[in-house]
Amino acid sequence: QVQLVESGGGLVQSGGSLRLSCAASGRTFSSYPMTMGWFRQAPGKNRDIVAAMSWTGEITNYADSVKGRFTISRDNANNTLYLQMNSLKPEDTAVYYCAASFIASVLDPQSEYDYWGQGTQVTVSS
Repeated sequence: QVQLVESGGGLVQSGGSLRLSCAASGRTFSSYPMTMGWFRQAPGKNRDIVAAMSWTGEITNYADSVKGRFTISRDNANNTLYLQMNSLKPEDTAVYYCAASFIASVLDPQSEYDYWGQGTQVTVSS
């Protein structure tokens, strides 16, 4: 029903920036108020939520570790979700995933998401 395609990952030095993109598509995508999220998973670690937002954009939420450095946003006309990452640190190194849900809560970091992208690797060197 919903397809997510991520791009924008890569190698960056500590203190640098990257912008991840997630192109969303689906027959009825624009008909539902979906919750969108960015997750990350480092080797041997759990998958943790980084940021979430309502597709309409009025509500956002961030993990404490990225507050003030990362910004979640979207281009409504093109159904594209973004994660702007600034002041990157080596501990930000992970595979980053775009996710979507019809029922997840933006403010609940334990919410489950139903649709996932394939992930894009972000590596931050010291």
